[in-house]
Amino acid sequence: MKNVIEIKNLKKEYKQLKAIDNLSFEVHEGEILGLLGPNGSGKTTTINCILSLLNFKEGSIKIFDKEMKPNAYDIKRQIGVVFQDVAVFEELTVYDNIDYFCGLYIKDKETRKKYIEEAIELVGLEDFKKFYPKQLSGGLLRRLNIACGIAHKPKLIFLDEPTVAVDPQSRNNILDGIKTLREQGATIVYTTHYMEEVEILCDRIIILDKGKVIATGTADELKDLANIEEKVTVEVMKLDNKYIEKIKQFENVEKVEYSNGVLLITYKKGKNNLIELIDYLKEESIKYNKIFSERPTLNDVFLELTGKELRD
Repeated sequence: MKNVIEIKNLKKEYKQLKAIDNLSFEVHEGEILGLLGPNGSGKTTTINCILSLLNFKEGSIKIFDKEMKPNAYDIKRQIGVVFQDVAVFEELTVYDNIDYFCGLYIKDKETRKKYIEEAIELVGLEDFKKFYPKQLSGGLLRRLNIACGIAHKPKLIFLDEPTVAVDPQSRNNILDGIKTLREQGATIVYTTHYMEEVEILCDRIIILDKGKVIATGTADELKDLANIEEKVTVEVMKLDNKYIEKIKQFENVEKVEYSNGVLLITYKKGKNNLIELIDYLKEESIKYNKIFSERPTLNDVFLELTGKELRD
């Protein structure tokens, strides 16, 4: 598989702080890569180094098989960047904003006009071409920000928290648009704190912490790394404590909680956990209303790998 980005042994320091610590990874052509990590993990610093917005101490960065440098304008023309902070001109209309940013790369007027219309259609702004940014809702403003970053049809796109503080309709529109960009041949690096978006969108995920890759793989592969195999929930009224204590002694049980008629059992890795529980409930003639099992979520895995303490 061809690599669009190759990072090898990257190091970046701020005085005594190692922001990036001997980091190496690749981004494959045509994939949506989720770049995740808690605050201070090195995500933003890594992206800024990739884009040559920051100098770094050691290592190498290649994009499209060429070394990335601040003056590598031939590479930069093929990159689209949508930062978390909306960056548009308040004095320009929706159409003129997109025209300005697209015009930085596309000089032919007819080609640029075609690209602008396609970008407007992609993000669903057809009815807002003559609106000014101050007239747009937060969701529409986010969609304009995306259109400005991708109108020139870049081969590589960086999307940093593109759905922050938007309504569900705008979020769905944005996610559908990202899928369309990938279908059209773009390679996408995607950062977000919304784990459900990562599961929906990303072909592969890299989790950073303290400037290092601590896990990589598909969502399912990362879930297999978790020490928690499954959670079983049982609706059962008036469960005597002696039964709870017995369940705690099952071989693969990690934790048992019982509150308001709901029994929640968290298991470590193992098989036939649900069968064992059902057999025990039947053996003790314990009646229950509902019972269901769920695998750990990507959020569970993320917290297990990076810890639950608050980050600055």
